Amino acid sequence: MTVHPSLQTYVDAWTHALESIAELVQPLVEGEWNRATPCPAWSVRDIVSHVIGMECEMLGDPRPIHTLPRDLYHVRSEFARYMEMQVDVRRHHTAPEMTSELEYTMIRRARQLRNESRGPDARVRAPLGAEQTLELAMRMRAFDTWVHEQDLRTALGSPGGLDSPGAYITRDCLLEALPKVVAKNAGAPASSAVVFDVHGPLEFLRTVRVDAEGRGTIDGAPSLGPLVTLSLDWETFFRLACGRVRAAAVADRIKVDGDQDLAAAILREIAVTP
Repeated sequence: MTVHPSLQTYVDAWTHALESIAELVQPLVEGEWNRATPCPAWSVRDIVSHVIGMECEMLGDPRPIHTLPRDLYHVRSEFARYMEMQVDVRRHHTAPEMTSELEYTMIRRARQLRNESRGPDARVRAPLGAEQTLELAMRMRAFDTWVHEQDLRTALGSPGGLDSPGAYITRDCLLEALPKVVAKNAGAPASSAVVFDVHGPLEFLRTVRVDAEGRGTIDGAPSLGPLVTLSLDWETFFRLACGRVRAAAVADRIKVDGDQDLAAAILREIAVTP
């Protein structure tokens, strides 16, 4: 059996990102696993632990029985607590333990996907005991794994993959969130438009339009009179939208035309990952 055709794009993107992660961490010596990454409060080891843990959950493995320390200042929500469990339980694992578990998990997941006969609408486990469709689950795994691949590349000084299959999945996920960012969170006025002009390995131009009722939509058509145009490179865009960097730290990489206050509000609210 092979996966449903509508899932194959996500499987390919996920596979590419996961294999890239394995290649990045395989040669690391013990101390390098403790390097900080752009993912707030997580080290290289923590990122790999998270990836392993999420794939184990896709496999249906039971969650670890583990009590989190009380001094994890970055764990401020039930969702964060849920995600931290798979990370903290591996915090004292050695480099060989980490790489061997990652390799074993990849083999198990590849076997699972080779035998996957369920349709995209099949219900599967989601965080916090919820359910989601298999298509959404695979899309989110491709997105999450690629973003964490980039976290590791930044931490280890090994750039690359900015136009790999996972980058396109990530782009689409982030663009879907922009109407809410602009219309609701940043408070763009009714009947206005905001243009995002992104260049680099991935190039795209998108317009978020706010209708008379204050609802936002997004399309690829240019706007004749946008209230704001934000021009920036792809790496800066996804790092902002994934909460890896604040706008003030990359101000030299962002060109703003139009309403400066609205632009500042959008850049303040642009992080869409939990």
